[in-house]
Amino acid sequence: MRVFKFGGASVKDANGVKNVLNVLEKTGFSNLVIVISAMGKTTNALELIVELYTNNSKELKISLRDLEIYHNEILEALFENKQHPVFKKIEGLLLDMQTTLDRNKSTQYDYIYDQIVPYGELISTTIVSEYLNHKGYQNTWLDARDFIKTDTAYRDAEVDWQTTQHLILEKVNKNSLSVTQGFIGSDENNFTTTLGREGSDYTAGILAYCLNADSVSIWKDVPGVLNADPRVFDKTQLLSHISYEEAIELAFYGASVIHPKTIQPLQRKEIPLYVKSFLNPVDQGTSVKKGQPLDPHLPCYIVKKNQVLVSLSSLDFSFIVENNISEIFSLFHQYHIKVDLIQNSAISFSVCLDDKFDHFEKLLGKLKAKFRVTYNTNVSLFTIRHFTNEAITSLEKNKDILLKQITRETYQMVSRD
Repeated sequence: MRVFKFGGASVKDANGVKNVLNVLEKTGFSNLVIVISAMGKTTNALELIVELYTNNSKELKISLRDLEIYHNEILEALFENKQHPVFKKIEGLLLDMQTTLDRNKSTQYDYIYDQIVPYGELISTTIVSEYLNHKGYQNTWLDARDFIKTDTAYRDAEVDWQTTQHLILEKVNKNSLSVTQGFIGSDENNFTTTLGREGSDYTAGILAYCLNADSVSIWKDVPGVLNADPRVFDKTQLLSHISYEEAIELAFYGASVIHPKTIQPLQRKEIPLYVKSFLNPVDQGTSVKKGQPLDPHLPCYIVKKNQVLVSLSSLDFSFIVENNISEIFSLFHQYHIKVDLIQNSAISFSVCLDDKFDHFEKLLGKLKAKFRVTYNTNVSLFTIRHFTNEAITSLEKNKDILLKQITRETYQMVSRD
């Protein structure tokens, strides 16, 4: 059996949903689990709703109404009969979301986030599942919260693999067509959790691992894995083949085409991953498998924007040694801040941080109590895998460089935006 994952760009409107059917007609419907993200920019819209709710903003009702209008327009373009049951189902999900907001007693932002934002996936999968049924392709809609079980680390939950595998084997039929959500799960109390932003790829990897799938295909609006983001770099090239190890490296450094956690469960069982274009589903795309060399072998460019560069030194100018570094990393872990680059000398320690949960200001107070701190916000971290001198020279041109570092295969540079 196979696992397909369609991201938000692939189902951003009615034509996108119709194209999912086109992809399935060209690649086959049998023995398939389809993982689907929220439609278009719905996750962004729901994050705004959470923000407005927590700030008790009068704009909340407008945003809720805009969300309803957006999905109703897609429904009306897909279903000629407005009496189709899907209209009531989507209305019910939106009402459930409103009720969740009305009844919420928690002030914990991450918890509220995880109870509201996943409605994007619940709505999108309901629409796609009903559309496929409407067109004669019978499928089963599955609630991922019934089988992806996690801890209570809201917005970045860890999977309980043993329980999850047992439930997936119990609830997912490998011999039929199923539609389910990416990104979401639930904890032991059945509160909704999320696996981290862009976690739908990871869901596909979890399902493939637990079901011993033959392959995973991620359908994107690009031809496959490119050697750079075409929105940032010119003259990008398709990578036809890469290894699991290379895919993990690219994902770790920030390549957005594959979620960082996706590769690990696939690698354990040597399940091939294909990254392909939903616009041209019969094209080859990129295959990710064990041991295959990077093809073509050329520099791969990655950029992560909105980073924070922090430099720490001891208040008495003593050495920054192991116990200091251990304390610093403990704080990073406590505030859920990801470290993307490290550089240290005898009396200073510099890190480039990804503050994806906006916790840096809280962290800063803790750091200043123990260290002398300087920092730059809104910096960009550039990475070149398999760099050449020519690639480095070209990248550094006209940039205000704050820090750079070179290892055997990887060049990294932090520059001011």
